[in-house]
Amino acid sequence: MKSHYNELNEQYSSKGDNYYEFSRPEMIPFIPEGVSTVLEVGCSAGSFGALLKKERSGATVWGIEPSNEAASAAANKLDRVICGFFVSGMPELNGQQFDCIIFNDVLEHLVNPENALKDCKQYLSAGGVVVASIPNILHFYQILQILKEQDWKYEDSGILDNTHLRFFTKKSIVRMFEKAGFEILKIEGINASYGLKYLVTNLFLLFRINDWKYIQFAVQAKIADRS
Repeated sequence: MKSHYNELNEQYSSKGDNYYEFSRPEMIPFIPEGVSTVLEVGCSAGSFGALLKKERSGATVWGIEPSNEAASAAANKLDRVICGFFVSGMPELNGQQFDCIIFNDVLEHLVNPENALKDCKQYLSAGGVVVASIPNILHFYQILQILKEQDWKYEDSGILDNTHLRFFTKKSIVRMFEKAGFEILKIEGINASYGLKYLVTNLFLLFRINDWKYIQFAVQAKIADRS
């Protein structure tokens, strides 16, 4: 019987080449100025980390990536890359502290993303933040497609990516971070995608679905003060 790791690695390896190459410049503003140590969980081929090193001069960027090929590519761009899945008590991270831990479209791939956020705490430096990009299941055209086809059809990429295990709205994102013991510093919709149908529907609903135009939400959070 194949191990769970091997099955997942094969599934990720079947993705198209461009699946791992997005540099995600829209996420740079959510990374605090002055960070010196960064961990990107699910760093893909290292494109975002390379951009971050350019935009945050002097920053040391580590990556964790389950795909063997993507991890190999990232190793040529980042300061260190660990090939595997982010889990509690990783020996490779023993004693390491990071000013920023990043999950760019990663938490939705995890069985228990709340636990992953809790595990981050041991690796965050004082005042460190978690930054994440998370797909919005309430994107207007995704909902419209589901209603039109009366089907929940997984795809190779996108909001209904066939490797997504969890699905989020803005409210459930906030709830997840708060349950994990974090305080949201910033949450904003990114990568807006809309047209006439959305505009007319939003107007008819008295602008109650303003957030439905966003494909993802970007989050910046810190460990909540329990004092």
